[in-house]
Amino acid sequence: MNNLNGEVTKFLDEQNHPLRDEIEQLRKTIINAKDGLTENIKWNGPNYCFAGQDRITMRIHPPKQIQLIFHRGAKKQEQPKEKIVQSKSKLLMWKENDRAVITFKNMKEIEESEADLTSIVCEWILKTK
Repeated sequence: MNNLNGEVTKFLDEQNHPLRDEIEQLRKTIINAKDGLTENIKWNGPNYCFAGQDRITMRIHPPKQIQLIFHRGAKKQEQPKEKIVQSKSKLLMWKENDRAVITFKNMKEIEESEADLTSIVCEWILKTK
């Protein structure tokens, strides 16, 4: 299944990013993790929405790493009492109970984390819809 957005691909083509292969791998992993995810551009990077709501944004600058920001949209909301997902994953670095970041520096890290990342994406969408 390939639901990647052509406009996002065109935007990335223009970036000449040194981690482009890694970005593409993450795009495919995220978009294929959960039916109903759509892709667009937000904050100068790929962004993933579910039911029209922003949920995961890829930070591609500075071009030394790629970060996935898991959130509940642009507007500040009341903080849940506990972290949104109860994953034991070491990938998630929590900023608040409703916002976490995963950082990747190379393809090896992405490949080794693919199953974990897919699970986190699915749970994030389930808990934030």
